[in-house]
Amino acid sequence: MSKLVIVESPAKAKTIKKYLGADYEVMASMGHVRDLPKSKLGVDIDNNFKPTYVEVPSQKKVLDSLRNAAAASDKVYLATDPDREGEAISWHLAQLLGLNLEENIRVEFNEITKTGVTAGMQNPHKINMNLVDAQQARRILDRIVGYKLSPFLWNKVKFGLSAGRVQSVALRLIVEREKEIRAFKPEEYWSIDAKFQHGRKTFDAKLHSEEGKKKLKISNKEQAEEILKQLENAEYVVKSVKKGIRKRQPAPPFITSTLQQEAYRKLGFTSQRTMRVAQTLYEGVDIPSMGTTGLITYMRTDSLRISLEALAAGTNFIKANYGEKYLPENPRQYKSRSNIQDAHEAIRPTIIELTPDMVKGSLSSDQYRLYKLIWERFIASLMADCVLDTISADIAGGGYIFKASGHTVRFDGFTKLYVEGKDEEEDEEKSLPPLEVRNVLKLKKITPNQHFTQPPARYTESTLIKALDEKGIGRPSTYAPIIENIINRVYVEREKKQLKPTPLGEVVNDLLVEFFGDIVNVEFTANMEKDLDHVEIGERNWVDLLKDFYSEFIKILTDAEKKMVGVRVKVPAIETDVICENCGRKMVIKQNRYGKFLACPGFPECKNTKPLVEKTGDENEANAAAPANAAAETDVVCEKCGRKMVIKQGRFGKFLACPGYPECKNTKPLVIETPGICPVCGSKILLKRSKKGKKYYGCEKNPDCPFMTWDEPTAEKCPQCGKTLFKKGSTLHCLNEECGYKTSTKKAT
Repeated sequence: MSKLVIVESPAKAKTIKKYLGADYEVMASMGHVRDLPKSKLGVDIDNNFKPTYVEVPSQKKVLDSLRNAAAASDKVYLATDPDREGEAISWHLAQLLGLNLEENIRVEFNEITKTGVTAGMQNPHKINMNLVDAQQARRILDRIVGYKLSPFLWNKVKFGLSAGRVQSVALRLIVEREKEIRAFKPEEYWSIDAKFQHGRKTFDAKLHSEEGKKKLKISNKEQAEEILKQLENAEYVVKSVKKGIRKRQPAPPFITSTLQQEAYRKLGFTSQRTMRVAQTLYEGVDIPSMGTTGLITYMRTDSLRISLEALAAGTNFIKANYGEKYLPENPRQYKSRSNIQDAHEAIRPTIIELTPDMVKGSLSSDQYRLYKLIWERFIASLMADCVLDTISADIAGGGYIFKASGHTVRFDGFTKLYVEGKDEEEDEEKSLPPLEVRNVLKLKKITPNQHFTQPPARYTESTLIKALDEKGIGRPSTYAPIIENIINRVYVEREKKQLKPTPLGEVVNDLLVEFFGDIVNVEFTANMEKDLDHVEIGERNWVDLLKDFYSEFIKILTDAEKKMVGVRVKVPAIETDVICENCGRKMVIKQNRYGKFLACPGFPECKNTKPLVEKTGDENEANAAAPANAAAETDVVCEKCGRKMVIKQGRFGKFLACPGYPECKNTKPLVIETPGICPVCGSKILLKRSKKGKKYYGCEKNPDCPFMTWDEPTAEKCPQCGKTLFKKGSTLHCLNEECGYKTSTKKAT
């Protein structure tokens, strides 16, 4: 009797085939096999939003093979990923292969191990149509918004733009943060720090208040100097000492959003890179003596649940390798948020005993680093608290109170293995010497420090995902695509790991917020996610959901089109001092999906364009902090029309273009000078890009000088030979073959 199991990827098929044996054929659908047509809406709005699905053209050969295999099999099982999207793919496959939806043809694997595959095959069930309907509703919602709003943007801004239901909310968050930053007015304040000595040990303290009064606010230099006068020749005495114990609990195991955040903080991975690597760990990796094995559980989940078997295995591992004292009094179980569907476990290693070092030789660098992160986080989440002995002291002198605090580690607990990363740096507490009330201290140093309040930070991928997750926008599978979409559509750009809206992104956002503010709205989008959850568990009809949405949406769209008749919004260009050599105008910075470039504002009379020239270092940092409409300092002159060229950007990076476009269409590669000097010939090193857009560094005299490297040049010089040091990860090293100097940039702990 032949049995066919259909999964989504060949890697997954290979792993599962190993566990099922000769009686089973395992094939891959290669992802989606059917979808709404690209050329039209594909939704019959007047007929209960009936979708018209078409086979994905690129999947013809795959579908032919699956049809032949299904016809020759006695039983077909659909084992696509265990989530809404996977359920929908199984449903589409069942439709295309003529399978009976009333039969138990659906199997799910939360982990691709022998145990996980066996359990899944022993518990087949019917395709869950509630899950399918929830996914259909999401797909149709996104199609309606995209196909109705995008033409509106074409007519009012420029052709080719697109709008998405969820990504427009993410864009709104980024733009609103940028506006907060611009509107922010810094306020001056001062602090006074002191260094005291007791016995042989020195420690730091901060001025807190006048004796018997509330916390002191020092607004300017004059106030600070007046206080310093009062502190001259003062005697400093310990007024009070508080000692205590503080416990720190470990972070819970990963869910999708926290995995993406932590991989960004600790590994520098984008969300897309994290999910790509996690997928390979879930689907299976060849391990010597074990064969192809899935190393982690399913990585698209918002559940913190841990199976009893995994809990027992983790507890036993900790006891055997760290000792009984590293276990909490009661095994840890984490509670998921109330609004999530608890279908899966948290992300964890499938085989607890398989440590990162044991599989390192079988993994790529990215796979090893991510597996290590997941493994350590899971084991640490089951370990005992870290226990700290804390001490804080009030120090009186000159009528003022200084405060000092610190801690020592009584028991390291889970921190022996893992400590969660932070998005922002925190003040590090240091240990204090033994202090008692009435101890007289020696003042070693007192320092006034000027500060200015800081605007809110731009979102990074980590903080944006955190915000989306906390606000209930999107679901585990959507965070990475949301970010990639708004970047690929040139609404947002990455600038030193921060997400910054482009002028185009701001124009699109402002237009959408003005006319569709109730739809591209945090609360509305979060409530829509809840409605989709209700469809998933059978509490709401998906067609009714679409009807309620569409009736309001079409009214708003119609009103917007009436108000905007004859109106076209212009994307503001950033003027530069680069002169277009064709017509003499100052060129401006423009941006398309290929990047920033310089273009003549005289288009269509002058079509001149040029690549954008920038410099790295402090000058570029200053430009990054300037407002969006500030002039870019470029002095490259278009040789065709004499204008100063402007920066533009394409999907393969930035380039120079003449602002006289379309009269002058001149463009040039963007030359970005680095602070480094070529170790071969002593010329400048330029930042360049490969044909695929990957950054590398090469000598300005190429091809005469062949020097190139992937490592980033720095302004630091080698202490041994004086040549430029290059940075790779956390290491600075010299590329002079005769030298070989190397040092770590990590801070000592």
